[in-house]
Amino acid sequence: MEPQRIVIKLGSSTLTQGKSDLAVEHMLEIVRVVARLHLQGHQVMVVSSGAITVGRSMLGDPILPKHMPAKQMLAAVGQSRLMELYSQLFGFYHIAVGQVLLTREDLSSRRRYLNARNTLEALIQYRVIPIINENDTVSTEEIRLGDNDNLSALVANVIEADLLILLTDQDGLFTADPRNDPAARLVSEINSAEIDAQYWQAAGGSSSNQGTGGMYTKLQAAQLARQSGVEVVIINGARPELIAQIVNGQSAGTRFSALCSKLESRKRYMLAEARNSDAAVEIDSGAVTALHSGKSLLPVGIKSISGEFQRGDIIHIRDLQHKDIALGMVNYGSADLSRLVGLQSQEIEQTLGYTYGVEVLHHNNLLFV
Repeated sequence: MEPQRIVIKLGSSTLTQGKSDLAVEHMLEIVRVVARLHLQGHQVMVVSSGAITVGRSMLGDPILPKHMPAKQMLAAVGQSRLMELYSQLFGFYHIAVGQVLLTREDLSSRRRYLNARNTLEALIQYRVIPIINENDTVSTEEIRLGDNDNLSALVANVIEADLLILLTDQDGLFTADPRNDPAARLVSEINSAEIDAQYWQAAGGSSSNQGTGGMYTKLQAAQLARQSGVEVVIINGARPELIAQIVNGQSAGTRFSALCSKLESRKRYMLAEARNSDAAVEIDSGAVTALHSGKSLLPVGIKSISGEFQRGDIIHIRDLQHKDIALGMVNYGSADLSRLVGLQSQEIEQTLGYTYGVEVLHHNNLLFV
């Protein structure tokens, strides 16, 4: 089987198994499965809740006011312990982990989006497993609105994942709430473009007071991710072995088919972003050939730039006959790039005083038109 890019979301209820603190033995079982996938060549990222729960436990379960600073304080206390534990558990398998804390603002601003993407790509390239969490300690909105279900879908979009696996305290999506209706049936697969209204109605809140999500937010995350070309599966977090079964193509839980290919999703995004902009770079014939052979655009191949743009914007790439050949997400804004035209890549840092990398535009962020 070809290696896959996989995002695994672990909620507080999965990590605690209904207790007031982390269930370390259960976490080890999850880490064992993830480590095996990693060693098989898959690119695995973990979106993990649990910082607030850990912080509350470390402080002796204090009675706190229900306002943002108290929750942020708990997250600040618990996040370091959570990462320490992940580092120890993955260390048993000689696998390095890296902490990535994100907010919605990081994924809505183009430049911050690009920074987040580049960081995740670098971790993946060096075979480090990212442990991703909402940056609760600096968030200015209610923590519940920043639930990690939807964060995992956004991360899957950012790194163009093949598969998003959401672990929960149920076996998947049911036709009704199985806690209240013994006749509720497990929904094994959803292929329709829209999730049926009855399933949204059946999806309740969190069944545990440890987490901020529930089946409803998992449906939101599934719909968001599949619109970006990501397949989604909801499984029971009490059975970590299901993760490997899903990756191997076996059936478990509830599977949501992707609604488009990753290429189609990227194309729609780039076309929409470029529609109202004429910002462009013109490149020489050698650079045109290099791009078509799968290489990235370097400053030496650029002959001129037109229009104003910021780092992370989608711009037009044109040949010397002013013909559009591609669209791409640029690593340098127009003010910087105007100083780099025709230079060798090793001259970037000397010229600007800093560098965002040797490529003006990476081939992964390119779309031919």
